[in-house]
Amino acid sequence: MNDCDVLIIGGGPAGLMAAAAAGRQGARVLLLEKGDRLGRKLIISGGGRCNVTNRKPVPDLIAHIPGNGRFLYSALSTFGSEEIISFFAGLGVKLKEEDRGRMFPATDRAATVAQTLIAHLRDLGVGIRTGARVERLTLGEGRCCGAALAGGGAVHAGAVVVAVGGTSVPKTGSTGDGYAWAQQAGHTVTPLYPTEVPLTAADPWILDRSVQGLSLSAVTQTLYDPAGKKVTTQEGDMIFTHFGLSGPVSLRTSHYVSVTHLRRGPQQLRLAIDLFPGQSSDDLYHRCLTLAEAEPKKAIRNVWKALLPERLLPVLLGLAELDGQLTAAHLPREGLLRLSRLLKALPVTVTGTLPLADAFVTGGGVSVKEVDPKTMASRLVPGLYFAGEVLDVHAHTGGYNITVAFATGYTAGQAAAAAVVRAGRARLSSTPGVQR
Repeated sequence: MNDCDVLIIGGGPAGLMAAAAAGRQGARVLLLEKGDRLGRKLIISGGGRCNVTNRKPVPDLIAHIPGNGRFLYSALSTFGSEEIISFFAGLGVKLKEEDRGRMFPATDRAATVAQTLIAHLRDLGVGIRTGARVERLTLGEGRCCGAALAGGGAVHAGAVVVAVGGTSVPKTGSTGDGYAWAQQAGHTVTPLYPTEVPLTAADPWILDRSVQGLSLSAVTQTLYDPAGKKVTTQEGDMIFTHFGLSGPVSLRTSHYVSVTHLRRGPQQLRLAIDLFPGQSSDDLYHRCLTLAEAEPKKAIRNVWKALLPERLLPVLLGLAELDGQLTAAHLPREGLLRLSRLLKALPVTVTGTLPLADAFVTGGGVSVKEVDPKTMASRLVPGLYFAGEVLDVHAHTGGYNITVAFATGYTAGQAAAAAVVRAGRARLSSTPGVQR
């Protein structure tokens, strides 16, 4: 099928959903994927379990989309988390809710979601071609009317949805192809940067690997700009690596590190880890003192193992200038005060993030100022639509990014199909001898 109503370019979450939405409108749909199979990023999402969505109301969803979340208000209001849950339930995919509203397939297998969605496309009669690499969009007579394929050949379409992702996780086929096509059509592509990516640090106690692999639960990370002004505070679990910080809270913080570097230039940033968000520095001072006094003959490095991670304790004692061999009777109050403050604000010198190729999500992309939020249609070129990570929209991990992909894909696919149907009716009504 080289002629279709709606051409979808990209077989990831956004492209699959766009094809389903267009197919449900009765449109003739063709889905092109340059790789050898569909849904590769979907299959590896959520650690192979596929965090299908996050069961939060629209305002809360938008709060977890730091990259132009407000642009998605209309799309999420039409096809948000509850609609996504209903969509998959209608296909026989039962979802279960876990912590923080995250929704997973009951099978705990991402393949369940991908295979079911692909089977649905086949049921709808959607044409699917893998190994089909698009070279450029076909633009003519003031609109987008298809795509030219690498190696020759072309597809003619009434509308085209570009859903090829960004440049993160390139092994899934996301290599930034869509940005050049968008620019070909006259669109602005905002600077790209890594987000939802581990942080790099310069602190010797991190780089010497003494805490590598140590995980901390329910901490907060507060990032400060070069002038000392707070940029953000994020809460969640984290893990120390041999180069810096990772885990959900660090991945969320990475957006703000990248954006600060874009605005202020690459420079070291201060980050403070609160190990005990629910307690004050004064509370922790007295808690440490009470533990030491309860076992007055024991060295504090042994006493405080009941309170602090054993591998982190030497670091904290060193930063507080406390001798771990001290007992309660010889414990300097100034040193204990320094320790209690460190427990509320353990300083980390953040130098940046891992590169974009190592990121889970791409920041930046096709400017949302040039896209209609109600349809995902280009404001510059009729017949052209965008969906998913190719847009300058991104969210935190936890089911939010895939929600964005599904919401924008559904919106673009449905709108593209409806536009082609309207155009067909208009042509029929204007043809001599054809009654309305």
